[in-house]
Amino acid sequence: MGRVLAFWDIAGVEYRMKEIKIDFSSRMQQILKILLNQEGAVPVKLLADQMGISKRTVQRELESVARPLKKYGLEFCSKAGSGVWLEGETADKAELLSRLEAEDGLDITDKAERRKRLVLEILRDKTVKKLYYYSQLFGVSEATISTDLESAEGWLSDFGLKVVRKPGLGICIEGREGNFRQALRAFIGENMNSAIIRNLYTGTREDGGKSEELILSEMGQGSQILKLAQNQSNKNIYRVLDEGIMRRVVSSLHRVTEKRLRNLTEQSYTGLVIHVTIAVNRILNQELMEENPKLLEHMERDEDFQLAGEIIRQLEQEFQVSIPQEETAYICLHLKGAKVQQYEGDSASREMIKEYRELWVLVNEMIDRYDPEIAYALKQDEEFVVWGLVAHLQPTLVRLSNHMTIQNPLLEHIKTEYHEIYERCTEVAKVIQERYGYEVPEAEIGFLAIHFGAALVRLENRHENKRKVLIGVVCASGIGISRLMVSKLDRYFSDRAEIQAFGTFDLNPYVLERLDFLISTLPLQEEIESILVSPLLTDDDIERIRRRVVYYERMPKKQSVEDGFTRQLEQVNFIATQIKRMIQEMGYLLVSPEISFQELLLAVSEMLSPYHDRRHQIQEDLKKRERLGSQVFAQFGFALLHAKTKGVGKPSFSVCQTKGFHPFQDAYFQGISVVIVMLLPEDEHIEENRQILGFLSETLVEEYEFLETVSGGSKEEIQSILSKYLKKFFNQYLDRVS
Repeated sequence: MGRVLAFWDIAGVEYRMKEIKIDFSSRMQQILKILLNQEGAVPVKLLADQMGISKRTVQRELESVARPLKKYGLEFCSKAGSGVWLEGETADKAELLSRLEAEDGLDITDKAERRKRLVLEILRDKTVKKLYYYSQLFGVSEATISTDLESAEGWLSDFGLKVVRKPGLGICIEGREGNFRQALRAFIGENMNSAIIRNLYTGTREDGGKSEELILSEMGQGSQILKLAQNQSNKNIYRVLDEGIMRRVVSSLHRVTEKRLRNLTEQSYTGLVIHVTIAVNRILNQELMEENPKLLEHMERDEDFQLAGEIIRQLEQEFQVSIPQEETAYICLHLKGAKVQQYEGDSASREMIKEYRELWVLVNEMIDRYDPEIAYALKQDEEFVVWGLVAHLQPTLVRLSNHMTIQNPLLEHIKTEYHEIYERCTEVAKVIQERYGYEVPEAEIGFLAIHFGAALVRLENRHENKRKVLIGVVCASGIGISRLMVSKLDRYFSDRAEIQAFGTFDLNPYVLERLDFLISTLPLQEEIESILVSPLLTDDDIERIRRRVVYYERMPKKQSVEDGFTRQLEQVNFIATQIKRMIQEMGYLLVSPEISFQELLLAVSEMLSPYHDRRHQIQEDLKKRERLGSQVFAQFGFALLHAKTKGVGKPSFSVCQTKGFHPFQDAYFQGISVVIVMLLPEDEHIEENRQILGFLSETLVEEYEFLETVSGGSKEEIQSILSKYLKKFFNQYLDRVS
């Protein structure tokens, strides 16, 4: 293996890839990495399974590995029934592993990565190449490359590029220069490491006493992009860029002192550097943009065109080349479509934004589409409307009208953690499509969700005096279906509402007096608001209920004329309801003795909540409480994990037993075989719920029968004993309040 050449040295890349194949094929490199990371013999079948290939293919690869290994001081060994392994000094093994990981080896079994690299090679070099060239480059058959190429054609066609097959010659890619550059930018953007740290420049030029070399070593914004390009894990992607040109582009941009350039977001500035680097590289290779007089005529009076012109002048000076005016127009377009960190709050900026009359109309329509019921409140938020949506939409429309892509590194997180907001913003985006005919991509919808989400948080904070909403559920099919509906509604609203099932004959004046509204599967004549729903509770039903919860939680609680006795009855009814739920919804897990403490917390949280954020909250609160003092009672043979948490909406009692009642192997558990988890919700009923769980904690230690059943009984037996002792608590509670 030779010296690792810089990734931007295209000739070096091809040389290095060929050099690897002299010693080891791409597939053999993957096998060696597995063997070098394992102690002892590795079965051939295990190698095949890990790589997703047949056992016979692995055996074929291993037939020729012994000889090249000798130059690295290692010996290939195999034994029937045991497997294969490498013999040699630890230092020699570490050296080979280090070299393998440092090389530009491609895991050819990773179809997605291989196809990504194929697109990269096609974009990098437009000349005609035979399938054989690519098959040798990637170490796979021509048939496999042909299939990969069919997959790549779909991606390339999105940018107006066409793969052309020339009989007897090979394949090449055809399209306009603008399409090539757009595809290159999109490819880099889609595969870019999003963890770029953006800092403003701190260096000055010679008149300020610092050399250009020192500036390059000190600059934050720009230097981080260069570090990204040199990052070993990203070198495959950034081979399309010339690092030397990129350095000079960053230096040129640094000499432009215009404040607007410094105000670009990290992502937009990175995009500008990539755009200009690609443009300069192709200009130096005489690959020029097509003339576009209309675009020039439209842009020349734009203030961003003047900034683009200054960038071009610095580039011409740096590279000693004449750059066509079309390039100025395209840089101007990039600047107009770029996101800024913030708009200045001065009067000039305010007046500029107020001139976007058409955008104001668009924004109002988008907010109405998001949620008519809270639209008025959202429109009062100047930070959201003016500095959020109006300022954001101006460059957004430029991007959409010119088919410019933007990457959103938070997109998957937004879609997962803020699913409802994202889905609503999908509808909001349709306003843009209806007005302008632009289809809004997911990345742009994600940015809309960020603005709307932030506005909703501010709206929530303006209404801190929220209360729990009291909801009654009535079903024509009987109390059983009502309770099923309550269970489903609890998953959505347990932290925001108290929901109770009623029969139609239970709706007496006392009950109705305390409820905010009813949810019913049949029309009601009661003098209280009711929402007519399906027993299955459709998404539309849930949405209508959510809106009423939002409304009532901000309204003052109903004033009741109840006397002390009725208040007492209500309290007793609440305690009875909580006890009943705890018995019915008792958690029970049968786990492997090999499970770790962290894995157990994860399993418990997944059992108790379907929501990722609540699961995380449960795990963190249990760990926080455990750090205050371990609740593993080895002398009694159990652990009691308990915490106060917002991860649950009602008190929870769960039992985790090991299979076969064997002791946990994790040393943290000190040889016990059962873990009891009790969670106390953080709400206005914390004292009542604390009484119930406190009684159970005491009973575990004081009542041998209870602990014995929890430690070794079935789920049904534990549920039965839990019911017995909670009944005892309830009777004691009744004695206290009577």
